Amino acid sequence: MVESRSSVHIMESPRSVPGAQAVSRAARLLRLVTASGTDGAALHDLARDSELTRSTTHRLLTALRAEGLVDRDEDRARWMPGPELFLMGSVAAARYDVTPLARDIVRSLAVKTEESAFFSVRRADETVCLLREEGSFPIRSFVLSEGVRFPLGVASAGLAILSFLPDHDVDAYLDRHPELPVQWGRAHDRGPLRSRLAETKERGYAINPGLIVEGSWGIGAAVFDRAGRPEWALSLTGVGFRFGPDRIGELGRILLAHAHQLSARIAGARR
Repeated sequence: MVESRSSVHIMESPRSVPGAQAVSRAARLLRLVTASGTDGAALHDLARDSELTRSTTHRLLTALRAEGLVDRDEDRARWMPGPELFLMGSVAAARYDVTPLARDIVRSLAVKTEESAFFSVRRADETVCLLREEGSFPIRSFVLSEGVRFPLGVASAGLAILSFLPDHDVDAYLDRHPELPVQWGRAHDRGPLRSRLAETKERGYAINPGLIVEGSWGIGAAVFDRAGRPEWALSLTGVGFRFGPDRIGELGRILLAHAHQLSARIAGARR
């Protein structure tokens, strides 16, 4: 078993709207609480990951709780998503949710490769995992699960999406996030990252050779909307010895075939 990082990093993009700081902070907390899933999150973890003081974090959470956007398990002193988020999500799903179209494709990908398979969506400067399907191979990587977010260009899904964005969008993204190499390692500095983007675009799929968690490899392929924009990604993760040069080409071909199938399905469904 390969363990993941203990916390979810939520990227903060620059905001120039006057008076938006409180909204930005509340939104950051909502993302962190949502990423915690059914286990919920402790106040000190939310304060640390949001880079807010405990008092500010508690004040904002209390306000969000009054609106039904978060809830609190009094016995365990943990914060979790509230009922209003479910209602809002149900309405939004009618427009944005494509997971029903992807579910059987993700399952097929896991069955054919025996690795854990995932479906992620692009959300601003991040990817968010929407679906996870376990493979049959007994040793697994637990870097990714539903609700976990990564910056574009870090995990294989986000690297695949970033690779197929227009050059000016890539330039703007890198300008917005000079912190990537500090937080994720020197492989995410501009030079090395640009090289990996070019390799991904030429190959068709991204490879993450254990750059997030040592020994945990991933490959990802972009999924496109009807206009040809990379808005989602399929990916596979597993232990490094399962992604050797004699096998990774086969995995890449299977992954690309499934990504093409899902892109065509999404385009057809949204005509």
